[in-house]
Amino acid sequence: MLDRFSLSLSQETVIVLDNAKIHTAKAIQERRAIWEERGLSLFYLPPYSPHLNLAEVLWRKLKYEWLRPQDYLCFEHLSYAVQLALAAVGSLLYISFAKPDYA
Repeated sequence: MLDRFSLSLSQETVIVLDNAKIHTAKAIQERRAIWEERGLSLFYLPPYSPHLNLAEVLWRKLKYEWLRPQDYLCFEHLSYAVQLALAAVGSLLYISFAKPDYA
């Protein structure tokens, strides 16, 4: 797929990948130089970078802030509470993505 994609590029393109074995396989590494000549670069995320994964941020908020202990009493309660919380994201529940303070 990346071979075909690299042939269709009209500008420099970067694909962001995690470190799954399929993304770091020898076959991928052998083709990187060819793809880079065509304008396709691969960027690998650090091995553990949940702050770069919006789904990880959402689930952390859900688990530690939006769900109550009683929501875990049974699967039905948990499923219902999760559905309610996810439906409320953006209207009643928000995630603030503030710039990190490196000072």
